[in-house]
Amino acid sequence: MAEARRASQPINFVHQDEIWKAHVNAEKDLAEVWPNKWGFLSDVYKEYERDSLNLKKVATMELTKRPLTPPEKVGPSPPVPKTSQAVIGWRSAHSHLHLERFSMLHHGRRSFLKELGWPHQA
Repeated sequence: MAEARRASQPINFVHQDEIWKAHVNAEKDLAEVWPNKWGFLSDVYKEYERDSLNLKKVATMELTKRPLTPPEKVGPSPPVPKTSQAVIGWRSAHSHLHLERFSMLHHGRRSFLKELGWPHQA
């Protein structure tokens, strides 16, 4: 609705230009003040970059030092059975691959009507 009213009003290009100049001047003034007010953040950021590069170097050196597990020690995956579903549910036959590690989750059955003491027809 506000757009309809705006479209009917004439555009004052001089006023729009003054607003634009004010925004540009404010941004220029803030750019000059920023280093005095917030310049310490750039120093902290440079330290952070240096530290992160050092940590990356250390991490890559540790990864290259660690021996890889030879393929002989990694056991093969059990074969996929030939069924009509082919892949779906083939891991559920193996106990060490079950998703329910500790036990199955059971929920008790409760009736709202029974809790209130109402008959089932209610």
